[in-house]
Parts: sequence; structure tokens; C-alpha cells
Amino acid sequence: MVTQLPLDENGNKIVRIGHSPDPDDAFMFHAMTTGAFATPGYNFVHELQDIETLNHRAMNCDLEVSAVSIHAFPEISSDYALMNCGASMGEGYGPMVVSMQGATEEQVRSNVIAVPGLKTSAYMGLRLAWGDCEVAVVPFDEIIPRVLDGTYLSGLIIHEGQLTYVDHDLHVHIDLGIWWNERTGGWPMPLGGNVVRRDLGQQAMEDITKYTKMSIEYALKSPDEALEFAKKWGRGIDDETNKEFVSMYVNDRTIDYKKEGRASIRRFIREGQEIGLIRTDFNTDEMSFIGSNE
Repeated sequence: MVTQLPLDENGNKIVRIGHSPDPDDAFMFHAMTTGAFATPGYNFVHELQDIETLNHRAMNCDLEVSAVSIHAFPEISSDYALMNCGASMGEGYGPMVVSMQGATEEQVRSNVIAVPGLKTSAYMGLRLAWGDCEVAVVPFDEIIPRVLDGTYLSGLIIHEGQLTYVDHDLHVHIDLGIWWNERTGGWPMPLGGNVVRRDLGQQAMEDITKYTKMSIEYALKSPDEALEFAKKWGRGIDDETNKEFVSMYVNDRTIDYKKEGRASIRRFIREGQEIGLIRTDFNTDEMSFIGSNE
């Protein structure tokens, strides 16, 4: 049964898009949430929350469209389908474990590590690389401050922290994007994806995926406008850092995962199953991606 969405004053279906308050997501969704191009029949509005909160909202089948962690997708796959666009993938870079200078890897691994959430792909990557770790969940934008003030010896950083850590002279113990790239023979590390609710019906799912792809393409063709919009969510980073961060996670693979991107997602999930972080009855061979011809 297809769920009927509420309508705006013009009779357009109101579709809520949840994404994290960081520049790359804002860059991607800028065009479709600001009316930069026509989206007949749809009115897209965005809601900004951290990725761990979005993961849990998706588990409650809340938003129509949402950014989620690839780690969390199997748990919501009966209610949501994964789009073939909107990927956040680390092309030889990714979440990092950082500490103050002088701490050894042995010390870091034997102490509590601040992480941005237990359903994040960053956390699953950490577990794949280092095995069992003692962790504490800390909001992603508080991890670096909590390392600097000594609350935690180390932290697993995501988003623009992957660039701004150098401003604080922090030491990188592992870059999970590099680790995954080497482990897989060059595949990108899957971090986040966009999902759309299945109960909207196949046509709406395809329409929304099409407009999401158009929004990404629009931003890449008109980057100055989208970058200015994205800067609002950069937590004080300068223009150059904003541009660099967006370019890391919005690129050709954001428009289309491509064959190796989809293969990397499947492998990432299978490896998560092997260490008990993902339910084993999820069949990666049966995964489909809305908007893919695969």
C-alpha cells in the first residue's frame, strides 16, 4: 500500500530529507531544497541532524528520505531502499583515529576511544581494523575538543574534522579510508548513502532519486552558489577548507556509485556481518540500488 504524503498549498507532495549538518550534504541537497530547478509534484524540505540520530530515525521509519550510514542500512532495508546517488565514499581517505602528540598506538588501543556513534560506518570500520575497542559515544563535533581537553586520549573523527585536526597538531594513528583502500585493492570506503522509503511507491522512489541526482549535478556545475550555501554548516571553517571538504565527498561517484562502489558497499556489509555488527540474514547479493541499471 502506497503512503499518501501531505500536500503543500500548491498541491505538491511534501518530502522531508534528513541529512547531517555538514558541508558535503548541504552542497548535495542545496538545489532541490531551495527551488533551484523545477521538481513537479514535489516540495522538498530538509531537516538537519547528526548521522547517528538520522540512523535511529530511519530505524523508526520516520523521514521519507534520509542520509544514513552504510553500517545501518541492513537494519532498515525492509523499509528503505538505497539510492544509487548521494554516496559519501572515501577515495583513499576517511575517518581517522587521532590523539595528542606522544600517545602510542598501543596506548590508544588500550584506552577509551571517543566515537561518533555505534551505527556509524566509521565505528564499524574501526572495529574491522582494530577489533574490539572500548569506546564512548560523543557528538561528532565534540570529539576533537574532548581529545584536546584530555577527557579522552583519542577520538574517531569524521566530517570536516578530517581536515581541521591539523590545526590542533593532532597525531593520526589510522586513516580508515587508506586502510580500506589497501585492504580491498583500491576500492573506496563506503561511509554514507541516501535512502528513500519504500512505502512511497516505486514511481515516487524513482522520482525522488532522479531529483537527488539532478541536485548533485546542479551543485557540481554551479559550485560557487552551492558552496556558499554549504558554508553555513561548516562550523566556522574557512572557504578553502569548505571547498576541499566538499570536493572530497561530492564527486562523480556521488552521482553514481559505479560498479566498484556498489561492490565495496556489499563487501563492507559482509565484513560487518562476519564480526557480528550486522545481522547475518541480510543478503548482499540481493541488494538493489534505485536509479542503477545494474
